[in-house]
Amino acid sequence: MTQIERALRGEITEEVKTVTANEKLDVNIVARRVASGKIVIPCNSKRTVKTIGIGKGLKTKVNASIGTSTDIIDTAMEIEKARTAEKYGADTIMDLSVGGNITEIRKAVMDSVTLPLGTVPLYEAFAVAAEGYGSITKMTEELLWEIIERQCEEGVSFMAVHCGINRLTLEVLKKQHYRYGGLVSKGGACMVAWMQYNDKENPLYAKFDRVAEILNRHDVVLSLGNGFRAGAIHDATDRVAIQELIINCEFAEIGRTMGCQTMVEGPGHIPINEIEANIILAKKMSAEASFYMLGPITTDIAPGYDHITSAVGAALSASYGADFLCYVTPAEHLGLPFAEDVREGVIAAKIAAHIGDMVKLSDTDRDKTISKARRDMDWSTQFKLAIDPERAVAIRDKRNNNSERTCTMCGNFCANGMLQGMFEKHTKTTDKE
Repeated sequence: MTQIERALRGEITEEVKTVTANEKLDVNIVARRVASGKIVIPCNSKRTVKTIGIGKGLKTKVNASIGTSTDIIDTAMEIEKARTAEKYGADTIMDLSVGGNITEIRKAVMDSVTLPLGTVPLYEAFAVAAEGYGSITKMTEELLWEIIERQCEEGVSFMAVHCGINRLTLEVLKKQHYRYGGLVSKGGACMVAWMQYNDKENPLYAKFDRVAEILNRHDVVLSLGNGFRAGAIHDATDRVAIQELIINCEFAEIGRTMGCQTMVEGPGHIPINEIEANIILAKKMSAEASFYMLGPITTDIAPGYDHITSAVGAALSASYGADFLCYVTPAEHLGLPFAEDVREGVIAAKIAAHIGDMVKLSDTDRDKTISKARRDMDWSTQFKLAIDPERAVAIRDKRNNNSERTCTMCGNFCANGMLQGMFEKHTKTTDKE
């Protein structure tokens, strides 16, 4: 049985208890939100993983995507990237491999970390078809179902499945006559090519009940894929993106009625003034399904720094109600990320998630505590609370002035040193009120 089905029966699962303890919430609230599909818990019965909740009232979670390309196939590097993501605070990992032995790479990654792992089954299906049959357009429907089933059996915790691509969305795309960024989703582009070549409907749309039924058997979370997401800010919130969002939100509700845990994805590249509207639409049309924000990238002019452009948008997204952020690395738009890129991407996304939660959840206690430690020149507490203690320590050590209290920013002119004790009494009184 799935988490939804068990919650509807009034069962408080161990996973619900763990989420409740981690988030410091009432267990009955969490259970009700799981039952109504407003919180999902990726927890495939085939694999024991770190238990996390994604959804309403919970801290914003961060996903780190890794995986091979057809140009760079290095299983050891993917393991290193996965471990780096876990070390620096990612909540989940997605293996997006399209090169090499994808099954073996996925298993190696799952064996190396304790985080829930997600996939895009279309990637493997099209990669197998390209290698085995000479073209992605020769993928058979049964191959796709076989791969979805097998990935569930292996212990995948959540899947991005492109159910919102259909003949209608494709027709809407054609009628637009343009897209500045083209179609940037690999899964979306491959499925469109397959549909046009074979003159067939997308089987993931036409047989959605089969998708939900397979995922239900293993309690795998269905993340409704964003195949027509914008790849340029000038394409954001266009007709085809909204048409796909409507279909995905419908499937989110249908999936829930079938007992399937569901999330909705969106929207890719987007200017900051359109972020809130996209989240409102997704939440309202899906009856508050968990919303998985891909990026978002908020300007197209910063290759090499897209972890920063994404963090700007991700912080706003979290504050407006996004539940799950997919990180972006500095290598976005330039090449396959390496381990250091993963670290940069995870830290940037974790900062963004916290900034958003400061608004969404009024989660500011950590900021208050580190501020006091900074005022009192308590370096050990500052490092303990820092989002990346290693980097904070390394920067201070590299600029060491042999003082245990001051740093080289001000040296003998340290403002806090000069006024030490002046604010302590007032601050303590305020905290008690």
